[in-house]
Amino acid sequence: MKRTMLLVAAVFLLCAHTAGAQKLEKAIFAGGCFWCVESDFDKVPGVVSTTSGYTGGKTKNPTYKQVTYGDTGHYEAVEITYDPAKVSYDALLTAFWHSVDPTDDGGQFCDRGDSYKTAVFALNEKQRKAAEVSKKTAQKLLDKPIVTPILAAATFYPAEYYHQNYYQNNSVRYRYYRFRIYIDVGRQ
Repeated sequence: MKRTMLLVAAVFLLCAHTAGAQKLEKAIFAGGCFWCVESDFDKVPGVVSTTSGYTGGKTKNPTYKQVTYGDTGHYEAVEITYDPAKVSYDALLTAFWHSVDPTDDGGQFCDRGDSYKTAVFALNEKQRKAAEVSKKTAQKLLDKPIVTPILAAATFYPAEYYHQNYYQNNSVRYRYYRFRIYIDVGRQ
């Protein structure tokens, strides 16, 4: 009898906890080098996790080499898992527009080529509409036209393990890379 009561109590507590838990949501952004995008979004309160990867192309399970030097059509992108009770999709869009140059159609900063272009990958119609509104708002602040497309999300392929959390796992190399970006941007 005690076991049954304990089991019922445990199930009740588990159900109560699960019912109160907020459902996490996802967003996908391509903003040039995924190391930088991952680093920037990990600092946003309400972001639970980030995963560097590839999306938008035709090759299944692409590798970094294929995406960077091949014709896969994939972007370097980051899949963001976030708690909508703590950060909205609109706030993530604002962070995205502030972390990229959406007027550059050749890549981002020192990284050039199609895989380094920017894009917002909408996972549903609500995200697409929010992204379109956000893009129009951002455009009002810029002198040049935004070339960042709003695309329907395609399959997201996580990048190789050594790209995940690169800025944390290789902090000296990452800081040098980021420093180098600012030098290159300053020369343009």
